[in-house]
Amino acid sequence: MEVLIKKDSGQLARAGAEICRTAALEAVQKKGRFTLVLSGGSTPRPMHRLLAREPHLGEIPWDKTHIFWVDERCLEPNDPESNYGQAEEDFLIKIPLPQNHIHPMPATLPPEQGARFYQKTITDFFDIKKGQFPVFDLIYLGLGTDGHTASLFPGQTVLNEKRRLIVPVKGGRPDVNRLTMTLPLINRAKQKVFLVSGSDKARAVKRVVQDRLQEMPAGRVRPEKGKLSWLLDQEAAALLEKPF
Repeated sequence: MEVLIKKDSGQLARAGAEICRTAALEAVQKKGRFTLVLSGGSTPRPMHRLLAREPHLGEIPWDKTHIFWVDERCLEPNDPESNYGQAEEDFLIKIPLPQNHIHPMPATLPPEQGARFYQKTITDFFDIKKGQFPVFDLIYLGLGTDGHTASLFPGQTVLNEKRRLIVPVKGGRPDVNRLTMTLPLINRAKQKVFLVSGSDKARAVKRVVQDRLQEMPAGRVRPEKGKLSWLLDQEAAALLEKPF
């Protein structure tokens, strides 16, 4: 596990965007495409906006990039709380990304149906069989004050899911139906990056990063392969003591 601490949210965004650029270039060089998974919330939005500006706009091979989502609220895309809607506003409409390379979660379907649909979207894209798990190149994750990540909240039975890629859940703020990737899928990604900012997250960061508390969903993000990074601003990292 790698822990990187930046001065403020601006530096956090720049570091996150650089990780994306590096991962994209490496993936395309090795296998001809880059699979990127976004999360929602306010923290990644400055990073998303940077991706639509130089140097990332011109250097990331967008024509070979495919974008997915780690979770989504079951809301209309134009709802202010829609993860897809926020990403579209911040950068998707500003980059030269083919429309069929954007793979939003089907937030307007009934949750169970939406979960099955998105699981099939992923298995068809990676051309894998039932029971197999794909490997995404890069997944960005957030952290809630309760230790949740994606839409995996404390106490949910889906934290023990072993087979499904996508599950329907309900909870969070707002307390609505959601779709989320499961831990087995997240943990198989080549690179997982937590982006966390703000003093209100400091206690949760300490409990997950330093105390390694696995009852917190974010504490159960452990690489089966690949790399796990925590990218924090100074406020979020305030309660950490070295060594981590």
